[in-house]
Amino acid sequence: MSIHTPRSLIGGVALLALMAVMSSAMAHEGHEHDAAVGQAGDETPFLQENAAAMDKMMAGMDVKPTGDIDRDFVAMMSPHHQGAIDMAVTYLKYGHNERLKRLAQEIIVEQQQEIAAMQLAIDGPLPPSTAAPTQTPATAQP
Repeated sequence: MSIHTPRSLIGGVALLALMAVMSSAMAHEGHEHDAAVGQAGDETPFLQENAAAMDKMMAGMDVKPTGDIDRDFVAMMSPHHQGAIDMAVTYLKYGHNERLKRLAQEIIVEQQQEIAAMQLAIDGPLPPSTAAPTQTPATAQP
């Protein structure tokens, strides 16, 4: 008997891992590294953008049921995946850890692919193409 793990579950676990690491890092910064936080800069913009992404995601997932389970599922999951993308983009903009940046880039690509796959599964429109994770405004080279 083989067990197949859905890609969305893997993406969700990766997002939770990223959030846990970021949360842990923020908690430790406040207690053990006050001087380092001052040197690294104010994290307020990161926290504000992350909160805005989460608010947008939660509002987007609050869909009125249509009676079509398949379309309702995609309507709820697409904002969830987009929220992961938005949070990962925010991390790329403000984060410093290169391993976490690579993970955030992977999250962006995988979540974009999963949104497209869900839309294709219900014969819905594909989402507009977006810049690669390394081409976000904060990381684009002049």
